[in-house]
Amino acid sequence: MLILIDRHSVQVKECCVFMGHCSTKLSWDEWVPESRVLKYVDSNLQKQKELQRANQKTKKNKQKTPGAGEGTSSGGDPTHPPRKKRARVDPTVERGDFINRVEVKVKIPEELKPWLVDDWDLITRQKQLFHLPAKKNVDSVLEDYANYKKSRGNSDSKEFAVNEVVAGIKEYFSVMLGTQLLYKFERPQYADILANHPDTSMSQIYGAPHLLRLFVRIGAMLAYTPLDEKSLALLLSYLQDFLKYLVKNSASLFNASDYEVAPPEYHRKAV
Repeated sequence: MLILIDRHSVQVKECCVFMGHCSTKLSWDEWVPESRVLKYVDSNLQKQKELQRANQKTKKNKQKTPGAGEGTSSGGDPTHPPRKKRARVDPTVERGDFINRVEVKVKIPEELKPWLVDDWDLITRQKQLFHLPAKKNVDSVLEDYANYKKSRGNSDSKEFAVNEVVAGIKEYFSVMLGTQLLYKFERPQYADILANHPDTSMSQIYGAPHLLRLFVRIGAMLAYTPLDEKSLALLLSYLQDFLKYLVKNSASLFNASDYEVAPPEYHRKAV
């Protein structure tokens, strides 16, 4: 199953995910709202396994049921010679390719790793929350990066690529934030934000710490894109360049003073 984020889909109020099945039947592919995508939790994984077993059982039953014309003598109509069986494709070939693609890794610079640890500690152990809306939101960080790259006199093609990469990062962030980028303690805060700002993009509310978390997770998502090795390597180089920009500006983007202790009533909601 391929999960792609279309750059035009996020212009509407609801983010959509493209579900492209690993099949030659394009009619099976569809755009679905994020609400139809199950969260990556144990209960949903168990449900997936049960559906897969049921599907395999159905296929086996179909194979056992003889089709029309089966079981007749070999002396049939000579104008319709028996069909040759299609050679079966070794499933391990495609599976091997898929496994190789799963190994997509976005390298987090050493200078940023301590901040990821501090971010985790502030929220999960110290029970603090990043103050929202952020003083400098994700949109602002990405816009500053794009302007920085353009100011260095890049060619038109590189400038176009920067715009595309920035737009892609923003859309991945919007789609993945609610399902993969939050700690459990932050979920009530996220629910309040959605309720109070239903028409506002989350990239206009959250800031650099949550954006940095995206790069820990984005490699797994890139494994599902239909990019060839050359295109994927180019994309990774752009992502690494953006991470270098975060390192260069880390003093202004990451600060423990941007967190605040959650009040007692919030703790009751977070239990």
